Amino acid sequence: MNLLTTGEGEMAVRLARGAIEYTIIKKPKPALSLTPVFGHKRGVFVTITKAGDLRGCIGFPYPVMPLGDAIEDAAVAAATGDPRFPPVRKEELASIRHEVTILTVPIPVEGDPEKRPEKIEVGRHGLIVRGRGTSGLLLPQVATEYGWNSMTFLDHTCIKAGLQEGCWTQANVEVLMFEGQIFTEPV
Repeated sequence: MNLLTTGEGEMAVRLARGAIEYTIIKKPKPALSLTPVFGHKRGVFVTITKAGDLRGCIGFPYPVMPLGDAIEDAAVAAATGDPRFPPVRKEELASIRHEVTILTVPIPVEGDPEKRPEKIEVGRHGLIVRGRGTSGLLLPQVATEYGWNSMTFLDHTCIKAGLQEGCWTQANVEVLMFEGQIFTEPV
């Protein structure tokens, strides 16, 4: 994955905030001179927090659209369409913080399912668990934030998918990993 520069990461966060503010209060989007990377298809997630608590998180695990469009779409969806939370209100805009995670393309964790934890590096890899018609995804920073080891991270990704802990040990459950470059809005 071609990494974004610090400046491009700051642009990504401003793009996310601008899309949300435009959607909620019709504030004009910031005039940004986006670099060519924003025209490349990339996977991305936008996370919104308020007072350190999750307020919304939605994204695209696969590169399905240009990065600039994906950031804006994910940001608006995180603010207004995350089914776990009510839509962000105008009064909250000043107190929410934005984080943009640019993803590598997910790849399967190959080999013996019992040895999957050995291949996952906490803090580096994010996970997707797919099986029985459902899937769940956790970003790389989640395991670090909670102090999980790779087995606990796998278990929680199974739970996020609506499956039972330990489902990652089964050959008919697919586990994929990806990396993420994280950019957070300054406090």
